[in-house]
Amino acid sequence: MSRHWNPETPRPQNTLLCHIDEVKEGDAKGVGPVGGLKRKIILIKRNGVLHAWLDACPHYSTGTPMSWKADAYFNGDKSHLACHSHGALFDIETGECVLGPCLGQRLTPVEFTVSDGGEIFIASPAEEEKP
Repeated sequence: MSRHWNPETPRPQNTLLCHIDEVKEGDAKGVGPVGGLKRKIILIKRNGVLHAWLDACPHYSTGTPMSWKADAYFNGDKSHLACHSHGALFDIETGECVLGPCLGQRLTPVEFTVSDGGEIFIASPAEEEKP
């Protein structure tokens, strides 16, 4: 999912999310909402790989926010993302629910690019744009 931005390629409608140094190895960070999104983006850096998911548990169609406090997106041993409202656990790399009421469903991935300077840019998914 991690894609690097080529400065010679235009970035249509991309929005600066944060700098990659703001996401520490092994941590999760909620950023936003930005760029017309109604929800935050969850950024996770694990084994040097950056992952980005919409902060919306698929258990309800409205997509309940997953953390119970700022940046509290993991279960106790940090092996999975957790929806603290429903008790669901999600695979960090695939976003698939592996335990809980939305078993088999997935988190919504957020496409991003990382510039040579380390800025993380996202494009707003059409279904998440504010009216």
